[in-house]
Amino acid sequence: MGTLNLPKTELKVTTKAGKPYVFDILRRKYVALTPEEQVRQQFVHYLIGQKGYPAECIGNEVSITLNGTRKRCDSVVYGRQAEPLMIIEYKAPSVEITQEVFEQVSRYNIKLRVKWLIVSNGLQHYCCQIDYMSGTCQFVEDIPTYEDIKSE
Repeated sequence: MGTLNLPKTELKVTTKAGKPYVFDILRRKYVALTPEEQVRQQFVHYLIGQKGYPAECIGNEVSITLNGTRKRCDSVVYGRQAEPLMIIEYKAPSVEITQEVFEQVSRYNIKLRVKWLIVSNGLQHYCCQIDYMSGTCQFVEDIPTYEDIKSE
């Protein structure tokens, strides 16, 4: 596993049939440890441990149907009333974050209409806040705390 631009996290890793697996604390099971999955796991631990996100308010691999096609959001953060607040899209560290990645997460947002979008490859993290009244999207410097996003 490579070093990411996230706080160090001790992940539970095991080997099955010669391949590494990591324990996903949200799905409560071991999943294949790919570079993208490492980013997801470390980012989720960062949100919970550093930014005050309750684990029970985050879902990994959330299925949605968009124009008759099933899609999967990497992570969705929910409010206390189960309303979606944020979509997070992860990429492997080797994947450059491009306009295409933002378009992907924006398509998911057609369905969920959240106020916050995050894209991360573990090295770079981009967070933007959507204002539906003005039709604007503003990038923010830091990942907001859970208190910040739920009080919107």
